[in-house]
Amino acid sequence: MAKKTPLVLLPGMLCDGRMWQAQVSDLAAICDPLIIGDISRASSIRKIAQQVLATAPGHFALAGLSMGGIVALEIVRQAPERITHLALLDTNAYAEKPERQAKRAHEIDCAQVGQLRKLMIEQMKPLYLAKANRQNQTLLHLVLDMAMDLGPDVFERQSIALRDRPDASGTLATIRCPTLVLCGAEDALCPVAYHQYMQSQIPNARLEIIDNCGHLSALECPQQVNTHLRQWLQ
Repeated sequence: MAKKTPLVLLPGMLCDGRMWQAQVSDLAAICDPLIIGDISRASSIRKIAQQVLATAPGHFALAGLSMGGIVALEIVRQAPERITHLALLDTNAYAEKPERQAKRAHEIDCAQVGQLRKLMIEQMKPLYLAKANRQNQTLLHLVLDMAMDLGPDVFERQSIALRDRPDASGTLATIRCPTLVLCGAEDALCPVAYHQYMQSQIPNARLEIIDNCGHLSALECPQQVNTHLRQWLQ
């Protein structure tokens, strides 16, 4: 029997293991242990990465989507010798832009006075999903349920971590493991150009762009994402 690959999956902001449910089901045949990393307990990317590393296997494949991809890059920076494979989905290597930083305080205040649901609904359809998926009520309810279950305190911690994150562009050229860079063609938060840049900087990285897919590729196009992850692992 072939040895299975340890795999750590990092979800996006205000997402939990349900974001990766289709990948967990599909990849269990070739990955063990299969761990959903917790990125909800600290307010800095550096600290979140340390917490994930503290509970991860000695050597493991690592995949992160959106904020999870940002944490994944910091994990690679801190412990490159432990990462056997890296997958960066719908994410970016840049520090946050000043105009986006400026909006964080207001959003945190809104979340803390009971408006997290309103924030999520206003941002979800136009920013998270491809046009074809914006009326998918099952998907919309799942994204909203994950956010509300995690709640305003996690929203605040993750918002601060993203606001204050360092630029990770310098890490890209140091990556030596097999690397997949993947995004939805309609990702409005982390557009295709971000992924083309990462692929150009990471030695031998493979770029995959999925049509009719937005920012939440693991949920929007699970079968295609699973196919690319299997190829990456094998």
